[in-house]
Amino acid sequence: MLAVSERVPGYGRTPDQTVWHKPAAGHRCTGKCDFHPIACSDEEGIVFPGPKQNVPIRLDRENERWCTDCLNRHRQQPTTQEPPR
Repeated sequence: MLAVSERVPGYGRTPDQTVWHKPAAGHRCTGKCDFHPIACSDEEGIVFPGPKQNVPIRLDRENERWCTDCLNRHRQQPTTQEPPR
């Protein structure tokens, strides 16, 4: 799934965490963005974001996780394709 990362600092007590967010619907990145709206918030987003990346739903990377709200919104979306007949 396409995602944008948020760095959550551990302030020396714990390792920094990367939290992956689903981009807000309709947002088109030109590669020169200084803000990416995210699906889990109508008001917040990622400032000075890195590029969107294709990230697996099941992460097995250390110190990385998905935003729970973004994952829940992804699971609630209706499918866009009809099943084969």
